Order: sequence, then C-alpha cells, then structure tokens
Amino acid sequence: MKLQIHPIGNSYSEQAIDLILTIQQKEFNVPLTIHDQPDLFEIESFYTEAGGNFWGAFIDGELVGTIALVKFDEREGAIRKMFVKKEFRGKELNIAQELLEILISFCRENGIDDLYLGTITVLKAAQRFYERNDFEKIEKEKLPAQFPLMGSDDIFYHLNTTL
Repeated sequence: MKLQIHPIGNSYSEQAIDLILTIQQKEFNVPLTIHDQPDLFEIESFYTEAGGNFWGAFIDGELVGTIALVKFDEREGAIRKMFVKKEFRGKELNIAQELLEILISFCRENGIDDLYLGTITVLKAAQRFYERNDFEKIEKEKLPAQFPLMGSDDIFYHLNTTL
C-alpha cells in the first residue's frame, strides 16, 4: 500500500462526496446532507481560487482521505473536510497526520499565519488529534468575524502556524 497525497479538484467531487457523507452520516450520525455542503460540488472555486486548497489521500488509486483549507482572510484560514476512511485510520498509516502536515506547510509557504477549525462534540478522536498537534481550544466568540461557520460545529480550535 503506497500513500499518495495531492491537490484535487472538481473531477474528484463525486469520490469526495461519497467518502465524506458516508463518514458523517453512517459512522457518526451527523445529520448533514450534500445540500448542506455545496462546496463539494465546487472544490476549485470554493477552495483553490480563493487561495486555499483541497487535498486527497490515495492508496492504490482509491481516495481514502481528504483535508481542505479555506482562506478567509489575508493571513487566516480554516481547516475543512478532514476525513479518513475508518479502515485507513490510525498511526500505522498516519494518513490524518500527513494530510495535516501538508496543509500546515501550505499555510507557511503562503503566509497564512492563523489556522482555525470547528468540529463537533461527538468527534472525540478528532479533538484529541488536533490537541496532540498543538491546536488550542477556543471559545466560539474568539473566532475571527470572517470565519466560515458550519452550523453543526460546536467546538473550535486555533493554531498559529509561525510557531
């Protein structure tokens, strides 16, 4: 099994939608639909053209993980769509870690100093993962005004990428 991570665009929308909705709805019972996430139909205009990016993790040609960066201000961005298929999670393959490191490197190369994200209470492993990676939990009120809020998010994190 060889892991490859590279930016993806609209041609991968269907695969990304399938991966993400399966994890959200079937694994974690999060009541989100594709209509709540129109960005997945417009990866290039929503993420790339605005100065962010959307990466896919592939094993033997199969999309097994995603992470995206929304650049919402000159020096600020938000992590979105961080998902890894259940059977590919864990330290053995380290896919989530690789995805996060690629995103943080992109931020540093592109002058994005502050990274934010929102998640939900039920995703305990995700919270531990971000905390292990030096993200600090912050109150919703401390988010920048332009932060693109997702209705379901109730826990928020911040990381300064220059440290």
